[in-house]
Amino acid sequence: MANDAARDPQTEHLTQSLNQVLADSYALLSLTHLAHWNVEGQGFFALHTAFQTQYEELFTAVDEIAERVRALDAYAIGGLATLASVAQMKEFTSPLSQEDYVRALIAGNEKVVADAARARDLSGAASDAESQDLMIGRITLHQKTIWMLKSFLRG
Repeated sequence: MANDAARDPQTEHLTQSLNQVLADSYALLSLTHLAHWNVEGQGFFALHTAFQTQYEELFTAVDEIAERVRALDAYAIGGLATLASVAQMKEFTSPLSQEDYVRALIAGNEKVVADAARARDLSGAASDAESQDLMIGRITLHQKTIWMLKSFLRG
C-alpha cells in the first residue's frame, strides 16, 4: 500500500473487508454459473434465465468491488485458490434438484450480505461514503435475490 491513508489501520481493515466481499462475490458467481449450466426439470427455463441474470450481475460487481479496493490504494485479491480460500463458501457439485440449487444459492447470497454489512459498517466508521454506498447497493441487490430465490421455493 503506497500512501499513508492506506496504512491507516481503519482503512486497512476496510480494504480487507472489501476483499472479503470480492472473494464472496466471485465464489457466488462461480456457483451460480454452475447452477445455470446444470439445472434441470420443469422450472428449467425460469431458473436458467434467473441464474444467468445473477451471474452476469455478479461479474460486473466483482470488478466494481476490486476497483474500489484499488481506489483506496490497496490491492484487490485474486486467483481462484486465493478467492476460494478467503470466501470459505460452501461448494456444491452437480447434479442437484432445482430446490437444492436454490437453497445453496440462498446460503451464498446470505454470506455475501453478512460480509457486505461488515464492510458497510467499517466504511461508515472510516467516513468512506463511497465504499459504504457500494456495500449498501450490494446488500440491497443480494437481499432482493434472496427474496426471489425463496419465492421460487414457495411455488
